[in-house]
Amino acid sequence: FDVGALKRRHRREQGFARGEAALLIDPENDGRHFQQSVGLSVEATGLDVHNDRQKTAEAMTNFGFRGRNVHVRPVYRQPYTGCPFFSIQAFDLPWHSGGLDTSVILKWLQDTYDCEVVTFTADIGQGEELDHVRPKAQQFGVKEIFIDDLREEFVRDFVFPMFRANAVYEGEYLLGTSIARPLITKRLVEIARQTGCQAIAHGATGKGNDQVRFELGAYALWPDAQVIAPWREWDLNSREKLLAYAADAGIPIAKKKDGGSPYSMDANALHISYEGGGLEDPWWTPDDSIWRWTTNPEQAPEQGEEIVIGFDRGDAVSINGKALSPFEVLDTLNTLGGTHGIGRLDIVENRYVGMKSRGCYETPGGTILLRAHRAIESLCLDREQAHLKDELMPKYASLIYNGYWFSPERSMLQALIDDSQTRVNGEVKLKLFKGG
Repeated sequence: FDVGALKRRHRREQGFARGEAALLIDPENDGRHFQQSVGLSVEATGLDVHNDRQKTAEAMTNFGFRGRNVHVRPVYRQPYTGCPFFSIQAFDLPWHSGGLDTSVILKWLQDTYDCEVVTFTADIGQGEELDHVRPKAQQFGVKEIFIDDLREEFVRDFVFPMFRANAVYEGEYLLGTSIARPLITKRLVEIARQTGCQAIAHGATGKGNDQVRFELGAYALWPDAQVIAPWREWDLNSREKLLAYAADAGIPIAKKKDGGSPYSMDANALHISYEGGGLEDPWWTPDDSIWRWTTNPEQAPEQGEEIVIGFDRGDAVSINGKALSPFEVLDTLNTLGGTHGIGRLDIVENRYVGMKSRGCYETPGGTILLRAHRAIESLCLDREQAHLKDELMPKYASLIYNGYWFSPERSMLQALIDDSQTRVNGEVKLKLFKGG
C-alpha cells in the first residue's frame, strides 16, 4: 500500500489535518473503527461496509491504496504517529536463526511493511544453543522476543500420541518434521494474540509442505489470521540475491565453518532430516559425512545391548527400570540408537504440494520406540483392535503429514486410538545391534 500517496491525495482533496492515518474497515462494527483519516472515511466510500466487503475493497483501491492485495479486515491503531497502519506482525523465527534466510526475513518484514516485529523461537530438542537468538533480534530493534522451551510438551502432547497410532507415512517416514509444526504453530498463534498482533509470518519456502502445515494450523486456531509468507512474495529467489540484500541492509551473516553442510537440515527431539545438495540426484549415494546422529552400522559396536522399555497406556515411561519424563525417554533412546547405528533412512516421498522429494533421515529413538510399541501391542490388543488400527494408520499418518493435526477427523481418530491403549501396559525387552 502506498500510504504516503494516499495521505497526500487526501490532504489535497479533503483538507484533513496532517498526521492522521487510514485504518482498515471493521466490517463487524459497520465501519466505526474505520477512522476518518487520509480521505477514506466510510462516508467517502458511500458503501455499507457491513454487507459489502468486495465493493469496499474496490473503493479503497480507487481511493489510492496501491499494492497486490487489499484486505477488508479489522485492524485497530491509534492516530498516525510515524508508524504504518498495517499493524504489528508476529514472526516465527526458525531454529536455524542467524542463518541467511531467517535474518533476511526479519529485516525484510520491517522494510516491506514498516512494522513492529515480535519474534518467536521454539526449542523442541534440536540440540542447538539459542543464546545468540535474543541479541540477534535486538540488533534489529525487536522489543518482544520469545524463546520457549517446548521439549517436554512436544514429546508428551505430539510425539507420543502419534506413536500410539504407530504412524508411518508411505510405509517408511516417521513424520519427524511433520509432527513438530502443529506445536510451533500453536505457540506462535498464542503469542500473536497475546501481544496484539494482526498477522503472523513464517519462513517456509513455496515448494515444500511446511507452508501448508503452518498456515492450515494457524487458520484452524485463528480463522481471522493474516499470514505473510515471504518466500512467496519477494523476488529474493537465489542465495546471491539474499546475500546482496543482507549486505545492503547491514545484516551480519556468519560464515559456515569448514564450508558447512551442503544440505537443508531440520532437527528436533524426534529426528534430523537432510534435503538438497547431492540428494537431488536419485542415483547418488550419500557418503558417511551426511549423518550426524548415528554411527555407521558397519562401524557400530560388535557387542549388542539389551534394553527394557516400560509402557503405561501406550506411552513409554521408563528405560531399564528408571522412570523418565517423555523428553528424557526419547533423548535417551536417541543416544542408545545412535550408538548402534539405528534409524537411518533414505527415501523419496510424495509431498502434499504435488512434488516428489528425496530426503535422508535419522530417527534413532523413534525407530526403537515404534518397534517396542508394536511389540507390546501384539500382546495387549485384541486381534480386531490391532487390525483396525493398522487399517486406520495410513489415513492418520497422512493427516499429520499434510498439516491436519488440528482437524476434527484427526481428533476423532485420536480418541479411538487412545481408547485402544488403556491396556497397553508393561515392559518390552529389545536388543540393539548394528542398525537393528
